[in-house]
Amino acid sequence: MVATLSDDEVGKKVIDAEGKELGIVAKVENGEAAVDPNPSVAEHLLAKIGVEGEDEEDYLVTNGMIDRVDDDTVVLQGDI
Repeated sequence: MVATLSDDEVGKKVIDAEGKELGIVAKVENGEAAVDPNPSVAEHLLAKIGVEGEDEEDYLVTNGMIDRVDDDTVVLQGDI
């Protein structure tokens, strides 16, 4: 079953299949997450309280790229 992204994922860490941290979910829109690879302390705190935002360094993650969503992480598939 493919995981579905929602606003609940804002602020969660994004990791690859090997556990390497790739950034945090900055915003979710239309089943795509904008992932900030280098969040500042302020961006991290704002995301944790649900304030969405994105900037030019963010990259997109789609539902099809996700292995699973845990309580505090979004885990990407190993074959991307």
